[in-house]
Amino acid sequence: QVQLVESGGGLVQAGGSLRLSCAASGRTFTRLVMGWFRQAPGEEREFVQAITRSGDIYYADSVKGRFTISRDNAKNTVYLQMNSLKPEDTAVYYCAARSGSSYSPNPREYDYWGQGTQVTVSS
Repeated sequence: QVQLVESGGGLVQAGGSLRLSCAASGRTFTRLVMGWFRQAPGEEREFVQAITRSGDIYYADSVKGRFTISRDNAKNTVYLQMNSLKPEDTAVYYCAARSGSSYSPNPREYDYWGQGTQVTVSS
C-alpha cells in the first residue's frame, strides 16, 4: 500500500517555473517507479515523465528540455521541476507509482495515484 500526496501546484505566468512535490509513504520508496501525469479539461490523462528505481528518466516530447523529474529516496519524495511553462501546460498534475521495475507511459500500469494538484499557466 502506497499513499501519494502532491503539492506545489498553483498559478504562474508563462515562462515561469514551478516545482511539484510528491510525498510517498507506505512502502519502500526505492522499490517504486514514479511517474507524473497530467490531465487537461476534456482530454485524456497524459504521460509527462517517469523515473525508475535506478534513476533512469523518461519523458514526453512535449516537455523535453523544460521539465525535470527527480527523486530523493531518503525523503521518499519525487519532484517535477517545471521551467519555461506554457499555457498549454495547464492541467491537473498527478503523481503515480508502480511496483514494477520498468518504465511505462500507460496510466493503467500504475498502481497508486495521488489526488492531483492544479497547475495553471497564464499568458
